[in-house]
Amino acid sequence: MQENFPDKPGVIALPPVILGGAVALGLILNFIWPANFLPRELAIPLGILIALGAVGLAFLAVREMHAANTPLDVRKASKDIVSSGIFRFTRNPIYLGMVVLCVGIAFLINSLWILCLAVPLAFILQKGVIEREEAYLERKFGEKYLRYKASVRRWL
Repeated sequence: MQENFPDKPGVIALPPVILGGAVALGLILNFIWPANFLPRELAIPLGILIALGAVGLAFLAVREMHAANTPLDVRKASKDIVSSGIFRFTRNPIYLGMVVLCVGIAFLINSLWILCLAVPLAFILQKGVIEREEAYLERKFGEKYLRYKASVRRWL
């Protein structure tokens, strides 16, 4: 473990801001060039189910992080590696939930633009947040994080 580094991951932006930016851009594009992709009576119930799944995923992750006394705020120092609960199946359930929520919103609003923006959202979260967090966690926790990283997938 190195001692001469900032005790935070140095992400490009707060992840909810990145999600909000993707949805806002999709809404603007949808306003200018409407692009529905499903009948409304199908899009809304599917959107509700997908969004509820995303919220449930995030809830499980938040509960585990609180139980481990580890901050959710990426601007704060991590206190431990959370590997219980939902973190046994994915290293990034909150970010996965954000991408799924973007898809759910796309269905709810019936916007092909927002649906398509879920892909760059995942890419930006991967490069600008997740990879920086992983490098930070490797520096801070060393072998403990590397073992966790080797045993649990990043997304699914």
